[in-house]
Amino acid sequence: MFARVLRSSTAPALSRPHIARVSLRGRWVSTLQDNPHIYVFPDERSLSNHLLTLLPTSLPNADLAIGSTSQLPPTPDSLLENPKFLSVLHSVLARHAHEDPYVISQAQAMASTSGSSLGSGGAFFPQKGQRRRGSGYGGGGGAGGDGAGGASAQGGAGGGGRGGFIHVSDSRSPPDYGRIAWPEDIFGSLEVDAEGNFVDGTGNYQNSGSYRVITRDGILGLSPFLRERVVERLKEEESKLHR
Repeated sequence: MFARVLRSSTAPALSRPHIARVSLRGRWVSTLQDNPHIYVFPDERSLSNHLLTLLPTSLPNADLAIGSTSQLPPTPDSLLENPKFLSVLHSVLARHAHEDPYVISQAQAMASTSGSSLGSGGAFFPQKGQRRRGSGYGGGGGAGGDGAGGASAQGGAGGGGRGGFIHVSDSRSPPDYGRIAWPEDIFGSLEVDAEGNFVDGTGNYQNSGSYRVITRDGILGLSPFLRERVVERLKEEESKLHR
């Protein structure tokens, strides 16, 4: 089970063994050690809980938070995912995943390797006959793959003149060579043609329905490009709430 210890703070304002403290525009904020882009705030709805959020805003809005955790560091058992955040996340991915430089490189690699295994750890399979895990798979449910871990974009797409799909996945646990991400690490998929171009220009993002914000391997890990897009969207939503 995921239980990474958060770095102790040297900040004078707070001394807790399970959170890191960073200075942001003249004030101290708490973050997760292994994911400094995720901020930690008290959850005003429950004195024993903490909100985890991508926004450093004091008094954060719970509707925009990743979720609420009853312990630090968070675990799959302690974190209550926020479905409203997941809705925003998938909306952003549907709009911007095909613009992510890493996702683009995977689509191009799919075309250049004609569906063979990639050195980056992703494997592409034809749109028909896409492989799925057998009954021995022990976590998370949902759509399949073959192997462990997750990365920004691996997945199943064809070669030999056929198109298919690439998976847009969490970066918390890169898969073994020639494997694709676990179902709970896959955000969704994009459709790619035989030349490595995104179908209809965007890839027609399909939500996997199997993604989990936190697993034993870690918590939400986005590429820098996609994280910036999600933060931008969350700030837009936050500004609407303050009007």
